[in-house]
Amino acid sequence: MAGVAEGVPTIYPTVLYDDAKAAIRTLTEGLGFTEEAVYEGENGGVVHAELSCGNGRVMLGSKGGDGAFARAGAGPAGVYVVVDEVDEHFARARDFGVEILMEPTDQDYGSRDYMARDAEGNVWSFGTYAPGSAG
Repeated sequence: MAGVAEGVPTIYPTVLYDDAKAAIRTLTEGLGFTEEAVYEGENGGVVHAELSCGNGRVMLGSKGGDGAFARAGAGPAGVYVVVDEVDEHFARARDFGVEILMEPTDQDYGSRDYMARDAEGNVWSFGTYAPGSAG
């Protein structure tokens, strides 16, 4: 793709929340994401936030904003994230109190993964399968 630096992701899942601040806490403290940027509006809602995990990022914000995306009424979403240490990642999420939908499981296609749901119904899958990688 023209204009995209090599190694930079070109897809960024974007999720809207009723309580974006609580979602940021769950994603950082419970699911191991790193907060990169958070911009709040005058009403205290999150206008835009970026959280990273590995070389990927997810963008999020508060529902009810003025932008076209917020008016579209997006949600719930499903997001898959590649992690190396699935069992340790799972333990962190479980210990934080994240709802677990599937415990770590070895899949027929070679991945080990688990699935969780955040407080607003979005499904987050974490595993060792990296789409597009040789194997």
